[in-house]
Amino acid sequence: MTLPTPLPIAVPEAQPSEPRVLRPRRAAPADAVRPTRAEINLEALRHNLRVVKRAARGARVWGVLKADGYGHGAPAVAQTLERAGADGFCVALLEEAIELRDAGITAPILAMGGYYGGAYDEVVQRGVTPVVYDPAHLEGFARVVRSGAVPGPIDVHVKIDTGMARLGVTLAALPAFAQRLRDTPELRVTGLMTHLACADAASEGEITGPMIRFDEATALLARYGVRASVRHAANSAALLRDQARLDAVRPGLALFGVAPRIDGGDALSTELRQAMRVRTEVVDVRDLEAGAAAGYGALWRASRPSRIATIPMGYADGLSRQLTNRGHTLVRGARAPIVGAVSMDMTMIDVTDLPGVTLRDEVVVLGAQEGPLGSGFIGADEVAAHAGTIAWEVLTSVSRRVPRFYREP
Repeated sequence: MTLPTPLPIAVPEAQPSEPRVLRPRRAAPADAVRPTRAEINLEALRHNLRVVKRAARGARVWGVLKADGYGHGAPAVAQTLERAGADGFCVALLEEAIELRDAGITAPILAMGGYYGGAYDEVVQRGVTPVVYDPAHLEGFARVVRSGAVPGPIDVHVKIDTGMARLGVTLAALPAFAQRLRDTPELRVTGLMTHLACADAASEGEITGPMIRFDEATALLARYGVRASVRHAANSAALLRDQARLDAVRPGLALFGVAPRIDGGDALSTELRQAMRVRTEVVDVRDLEAGAAAGYGALWRASRPSRIATIPMGYADGLSRQLTNRGHTLVRGARAPIVGAVSMDMTMIDVTDLPGVTLRDEVVVLGAQEGPLGSGFIGADEVAAHAGTIAWEVLTSVSRRVPRFYREP
């Protein structure tokens, strides 16, 4: 059989005025058909910022909004926090910085990841402050100035590796890097930063050691004439335990209402309010006889006559498959365990002990719920514990096909 020749696909040529960096589109509330959605409490964000600013004791607060604002939707979060008094924002990617600028954010934005893809000119033209740690960064930004595209010098922050062994200039490589900085007048170092690898460790020595190395790096750079007006190191954990505060702090998780824990134990704050609530609705209810199986692989069997409800949310939405036969949801204000394999688009819950559950009942998989059977709360830490992961992953895993609804209390 002869197959038809496929028609050519016309691809329009990019116009010079078009942006070089594009971003994927998140599902919009207006497009929502199924009842699964993430609700973001804007007052909780403002409250958490107030808690963080108090802990910062006058240091600048640069909120970390990488990974789509930890899954909360970076543009709306940034707009809320900017109006509430955040001093600036940190992102990992240039694409994330551009998304904030396109949303009208005028506060300083620091791009920390260092992978600029050769788009050095766009970094500068968008008013984004780059973090540099590689000689190629210095040459790339210097070329932008030499080309006349922008006036120099360009403000940059230098990242020092104090033990993370991931990004940053090592102490051994710092003298040569400092010499390159001194020989590159097109750049002006306005900030020095490092990243703490173990800020939530039980021993504070895991913070003091890197900070001693950061001070050594600062002094070495000063001998080469490189002096920054701002130094920053503290993430949420270091900030909340009053360590490494310096001139600015970079809280991420705390802004979204989840307190870091010391070695996975005690939370560093009881004041924070979880900003995200993920809810859906029951789309099917059925009765199973004792011994009947549910879900892929028959990973759960009813030990008694059971009533099982199905919800339209699965691992493609951010409900980890590791929650199979683990964890809970909230229905009518009471807990209903997850049973059977979490599938791509749907999950089953056991509502046998919850009288009155019916179609269209709200089901909460993250956050609080009140109902006729009581009230409850499922936090990101709890979900993380059941899934064998961390709260950061729970929040950032809520996928883009789950629309974000922004609400005031």
